[in-house]
Amino acid sequence: MMGRSKLLRQMGVGALAGAAAALPFTVPRLPAIAFFTPDRALLGHRLLLLAAVGGWVLFGLYWEAAAKNASAAIRSESRASRGLHVFLVNAALLLEIAPIRGLGRWASVSVTLMLAGLAIEAGGLFLAFWARRHLGRNWSGEISIKLDHELIRAGPYRLLRHPIYTGLLAMYFGVALVTGEWLGTVGLALAVIAYCRKLRLEETNLGKAFGSDYEGYRRRTWALVPGIY
Repeated sequence: MMGRSKLLRQMGVGALAGAAAALPFTVPRLPAIAFFTPDRALLGHRLLLLAAVGGWVLFGLYWEAAAKNASAAIRSESRASRGLHVFLVNAALLLEIAPIRGLGRWASVSVTLMLAGLAIEAGGLFLAFWARRHLGRNWSGEISIKLDHELIRAGPYRLLRHPIYTGLLAMYFGVALVTGEWLGTVGLALAVIAYCRKLRLEETNLGKAFGSDYEGYRRRTWALVPGIY
């Protein structure tokens, strides 16, 4: 199970790195398929688009390195459940970063909007890193209970039960702003579905593991966004 998870992470990092390397070059013309026609307006700002992809490459590299320190699991979700989540989040990201016409644009290309998206993505990346460091050896890519698993309440976990998911969704939202494409909005929606599904499964798992202690923690905190949800 751990070998499969590591392979999936490496494939994801490799795909993102490949996309990042390809962005500065001319996208081949596919005039027969309008959906795949390059978004020339977006590609006119390659460096900003490349910066958005770079944030995800950085996230993938850090996550791969940090995963080596995780504790062994005594109970994990099924391979099918984990595979579905990996498929959804990777499909979401590919829809967001693909510089093609797709479903058209909901906003014209704007450097101001793109910079705002990059700032949100950077904030989400920082939150995910911060939460990951507090989670320490309790972290796992799949939903699981670790040996000597602890219920973390420090750092961002004082307010949020799933700050890593908050950070990741902020990154998806930031990239959607950078591209300004409807296809990116579809990707964002897929990411929201994926992490809301995972959140529910994880809360059920933690509730079984920690019982009333976790229920008390749930009542004092928010799942993803303080004051909202």
